[in-house]
Amino acid sequence: MRRIDIDDPEVDMDSSERLYCNGEPFTGEVTEHFGESMIGLDAYVDGYKDGPSREWYRDGTLRSEGVLRGGLPVGEFREWHSNGVLAAKQVFAENGMTLLEDRSWDECGRPTRLREG
Repeated sequence: MRRIDIDDPEVDMDSSERLYCNGEPFTGEVTEHFGESMIGLDAYVDGYKDGPSREWYRDGTLRSEGVLRGGLPVGEFREWHSNGVLAAKQVFAENGMTLLEDRSWDECGRPTRLREG
């Protein structure tokens, strides 16, 4: 699978967040770096986020993960605090437009928000 860096000069994004590389809609993996650390990895198909999406803190701790289809979130998305404690969980319908569940926790793991249905 082809992999590019989001900051490469031949990479561009239009107002609809469609990603292009050398003027063509991109299919493959897109990385984002902070210094030597990879802090983001997203799959793209025809210029739209489509597949796994992951972000990390600079120290390598997982920050977030989920799946997108045609640029829309589907299924479960999770975020973590920098200490590794789960910060948020959202569950989206397969249409990517309906939020089915929305939960969050503080850095000690105490619930701060719950919305279902």
